[in-house]
Amino acid sequence: MRVQSLTLAAASAALLTPTTLPAAAHHIEQEPVVWREGAVTAADLLARARDCTQVSRGRYRSDDGKPADIPVCGTRDAVFWKADMDIDCDGRPTARCNRRTDPLFSEMTAYQQADGRHLSAEQLPYIVVPMASRIWNHRDHGVRGGSVAAVVYRDRVQYAVVGDVGPHDIIGEASYATARGLGIEPDPRGGGTASGVTYIVFKDSQVKPIEDHAAAVATGERLAKMFVKGK
Repeated sequence: MRVQSLTLAAASAALLTPTTLPAAAHHIEQEPVVWREGAVTAADLLARARDCTQVSRGRYRSDDGKPADIPVCGTRDAVFWKADMDIDCDGRPTARCNRRTDPLFSEMTAYQQADGRHLSAEQLPYIVVPMASRIWNHRDHGVRGGSVAAVVYRDRVQYAVVGDVGPHDIIGEASYATARGLGIEPDPRGGGTASGVTYIVFKDSQVKPIEDHAAAVATGERLAKMFVKGK
């Protein structure tokens, strides 16, 4: 079950005018998946994230009604968690992310591009972090909008940025583009995966502008190499 991201401006989301896109949008060809960006392997990242030193005060649910059994773990240089992946299709309306394709669609994301526009979930690989709460305050660990993350699924690695904020008690969500890059079904209605995704966010990292994915990959690969070496 996908849970709608709670962006900083979510209270006004209901006032937005529905977006109408051409019916032909459903027939656009899918882009190739990424499989792996950079030279750091999924196995190396997962080996480094095997052991958990919990840094969150409590634990998160993967979805409404599920047990709160997901801790946020940490090292000197990163925080990470292992969860499911729900699909965030929020932000600027596109062919695959709009009110017709996603019943929980919001035209807002917690963070915006350099030009002031909201992010595009279809185009930009980003992850969602829970809003700050007594369970965990991501800002206390150097995590903010534009922070760089390595998202690992099976033998695949996708670099992304922190691009949206979700419910205070649920973790495990990423953009349409992140899922597509990992070979996960990105459909916001029934896509995602129930388990097996590791989210590694590098502390005090930040890409500016947030929409510069090439910069996220370059920064992510550099920090991932340091992470796996324990330096």
